[in-house]
Amino acid sequence: MSRSRAIAVAAALACPGLGTPAWAGEADVLEAAAQCADGICAVQATVRHADQGWEHYADHSRVLAPDGTEIARRVLAHPHDTEQPFTRSLGGVRIPEGIDHVVIEAHDKVHGYGGRRSRLDLPR
Repeated sequence: MSRSRAIAVAAALACPGLGTPAWAGEADVLEAAAQCADGICAVQATVRHADQGWEHYADHSRVLAPDGTEIARRVLAHPHDTEQPFTRSLGGVRIPEGIDHVVIEAHDKVHGYGGRRSRLDLPR
């Protein structure tokens, strides 16, 4: 193996996901935030996924109650091949009484759910 090939392989192993096709696994929620008033929130999620056109892209994210019940869903209408990671908001999310945190997860058209999720403690 050439020295340059060895360096490329070492870099790929040390930093998985940096521009390699293998990075196109599940969609990951990197971070989330919320602004709430009177039980209604605007939820913002930053998602990373190696979108590969219309057949393989992160197509939505959702807000879950602690028990896994879906509270809201933000549909993504198109791939974000050249915009990674990307942040999108969803307003008007009605949070049921007694819930102090939610979980945000993303979905992609090939793998479904399964990437990194984010727990979001709601502002009081």
